[in-house]
Amino acid sequence: MRMDDQRESDNVEDRRGSGFAARRGGIGIGGIVVALAVSYFLGVSPSTVLSFLDQSSGTSSAPQIAQKPPADDRMAQFVSKVLSSTEDTWREVFRKSGKQYQDPKLVLFTGSTPTACGTGEAATGPFYCPGDQKVYIDLAFFRELKDRFKAPGEFAQAYVIAHEVGHHVQEQLGISARVQAARQRGSKIEANAMLVRLELQADCFAGVWGKSADTMKKMLEPGEIEQALAAASAIGDDRLQQQSRGVAVPETFTHGSSAQRVRWFKRGFDSGSPQQCDTFKAAQL
Repeated sequence: MRMDDQRESDNVEDRRGSGFAARRGGIGIGGIVVALAVSYFLGVSPSTVLSFLDQSSGTSSAPQIAQKPPADDRMAQFVSKVLSSTEDTWREVFRKSGKQYQDPKLVLFTGSTPTACGTGEAATGPFYCPGDQKVYIDLAFFRELKDRFKAPGEFAQAYVIAHEVGHHVQEQLGISARVQAARQRGSKIEANAMLVRLELQADCFAGVWGKSADTMKKMLEPGEIEQALAAASAIGDDRLQQQSRGVAVPETFTHGSSAQRVRWFKRGFDSGSPQQCDTFKAAQL
């Protein structure tokens, strides 16, 4: 990606090695069993339940003052530039519709870190927390994206960040809250189906960003679109379930199939329009 003239964002928070750690001294095997059971029936992350039990048992997370990434950290610099590019894109999109975009923060961490959504863990991959409006990422995921998922390249990495920022856009527009309310009214299968549409819309929003970034600053090198498509395909629910279980179970999907993720990213990129990303009205995903 051509990013030499792209500014770095002021909204990156580096917690790597700065004392951010979640402590669970009061939770034993019984608490873990409870967390797994509650997460299954309520459809929430076990780490979120464990964090709640953590606080109830008197233990707590003790964050230190966050810091900016070192100036010579090339990967952190890349992430910061991608984030600033999403800021430029969504500020302009919101401005054109008479709204004001509030930038999210992006947190770099290693292993685990406290969030407003519970304890964030690297094992879950990059994620967005609406409670504090922050994107969280352990940069080791990019190595996993290359080695495990066979999706190398800078634009593949940028797509991951843009997808999580897409969830922030949904939060800003009130989409996330409406989906959450609808999920609470439906069955588990219906709730999963709503999550799929939410995730595919974030993929589409990532495509909108990619088109905008390339239009404004000619960021993309030849072949880089294929990198993002490879990443979207690699983390489709069907492919991940085939790898882990040997079979794909569509009614348990929460992010969409590989083909769906590719299709909606391409729709956002080809159109460059957020209006083309209404997955909730689409008859076919």
